[in-house]
Amino acid sequence: MDIPAVSTALSQIETLGNVGTALLGKSLDSVRELGDAMVEMIDSAAMELSVNPGVGGNIDIRV
Repeated sequence: MDIPAVSTALSQIETLGNVGTALLGKSLDSVRELGDAMVEMIDSAAMELSVNPGVGGNIDIRV
C-alpha cells in the first residue's frame, strides 16, 4: 500500500470538494441576485399598471 499516494489522493479530493462548494455558493448568489432583479421588474410593471390601467390591456394581432 502506497501511503503517500493515498494521502495525495485524499488531499486532492478534499480540494475538489472545497472548490465545488465554493462554485455552488457563487452560483447561488448569482441566482438570488437575478431573482431579486426579477421581483423588482415585476413590481415596477405593477406600478405602471396602477398608474396607467389601460396600458397592456389589449393586444392587436393582424394576420
